[in-house]
Amino acid sequence: MSNLAPDFDLYNLRESSRIFFVGIGGISMSGLAELALSSGRQIAGSDRVISARTDYLVHLGIPVFEGHRADWIDQFKPDLVVHTAAVHNDNPELIRAKELAIRTIDRATFLGWLNREFKEVINIAGTHGKTTTTAMTSLILMEANVDPTVHLGAELIQFHSTVRVGATGQVMVSEACEYMNSFLKFYSTVAAVLNIDYDHVDCFQNIDAVIDTFAEFADHLPDYGTLVLPAFDRKVSTMVENLQVRRQSSHQPMPGLIWFGSEDDMINGQKPDYYFRNLSYSKGLPSFDVWHNDSFYCHIHLLIPGRHNVDNALAAIACAACCGGTPQAASRALNSYQGAEGRFTYTGDYRGAQVIADYAHHPSAARATLAAASHMPHAHTWVVFQPLTFSRTKVLLEDFAKALRNCEQVILAEIFSDRETNPGDISSSMLAARINELGGHAEFIPDFKKIQARLDQLVNPADLILVLGPEDIRSLADHLTGRKTSHK
Repeated sequence: MSNLAPDFDLYNLRESSRIFFVGIGGISMSGLAELALSSGRQIAGSDRVISARTDYLVHLGIPVFEGHRADWIDQFKPDLVVHTAAVHNDNPELIRAKELAIRTIDRATFLGWLNREFKEVINIAGTHGKTTTTAMTSLILMEANVDPTVHLGAELIQFHSTVRVGATGQVMVSEACEYMNSFLKFYSTVAAVLNIDYDHVDCFQNIDAVIDTFAEFADHLPDYGTLVLPAFDRKVSTMVENLQVRRQSSHQPMPGLIWFGSEDDMINGQKPDYYFRNLSYSKGLPSFDVWHNDSFYCHIHLLIPGRHNVDNALAAIACAACCGGTPQAASRALNSYQGAEGRFTYTGDYRGAQVIADYAHHPSAARATLAAASHMPHAHTWVVFQPLTFSRTKVLLEDFAKALRNCEQVILAEIFSDRETNPGDISSSMLAARINELGGHAEFIPDFKKIQARLDQLVNPADLILVLGPEDIRSLADHLTGRKTSHK
């Protein structure tokens, strides 16, 4: 177990130091640049394309260069260069920085440095639900006047951004992603593991490797730290067993464990610390009572659908309570929470049908989204799905096919990936074929204009259109409804 700060951190940089972000238009990088700017440092960056998100950064006073050129480093003269995992060693800015002996670090390392500037840090991990739970936790703390600094993987209407800068500098809430073991560079006083599934197949060989890295993440908690866990996830239980072995071998006590789930989920013969009762749905939206240690805590009526969001809400309540959250704050925040961008986001109507955009990048996430949609009033449901990354689609093709086979109709766009080269041996057409082999109804339409034309043939008023996948396909939902988002 280690929680030592790295040998070089933000304290080594003067307040007037200059930081250059390579790939600054990314959803996480743009937020980190905004947080770094708020600390008084001078910020600039570059991205392959100029977008509404980079325009927003320019509005904040951050120069953004289009494309990747060594000249940008010469012009800005940074003290530090931060880059995304998608940027490779042949990037001209990284090459130039190394030629000039300028320190270069990846995004995760920089976020880990930011963590260490705060007294209390809530890092929320898990294969699914990180963005929603991080947003919920942050809003509960805001209602409790805790004033957190927040780093999100999506835009939140309350922030008008992906981040929030707290005035006190005492508490930070952030997503903690397992991709490339990024979250192993973070510091936490409270950590949540919402769930564990096999994902990021390009960096994890199997589910055991995923469980192991989550155990290592949890092991980075200090002895006085707290680990928030679902009582219903067997893989998380295996992770806890792994963590116990790690702590015993290092002669370290376990961190505090807080469990959440339903009143029927048992941990060592007892109910979870936070659990729900009396779950019901009205027009697809869940209502439930939250109990803590067998005492009534608060009543929640969510404005976002889905059984999975009941679990996300419980996790958020538990995390927030560790840093000053209260039942009253939880009730006020969650009863008005309308969701983060791209997480079951209502974008408007098209031909009289409601259009919902959702990230749903994994078979389990797709199932949860489809289950949530099934509770909503509708006539027919039309699903437009774009897989994210070639490796995930290839390895999890059978799971994707099983998740989508019961849909009334699935339209598949071609696979999107901004960090992998097309291997030439996997396509959405193969997923469509497999769905049909399993008795489903799928068709492969790689052109977005033709997807819209096909929807024109299918859609009637009172129908529901689900546009599932990365920002690339979710932009189609905005196009259909004419919605304009703030930064995209």
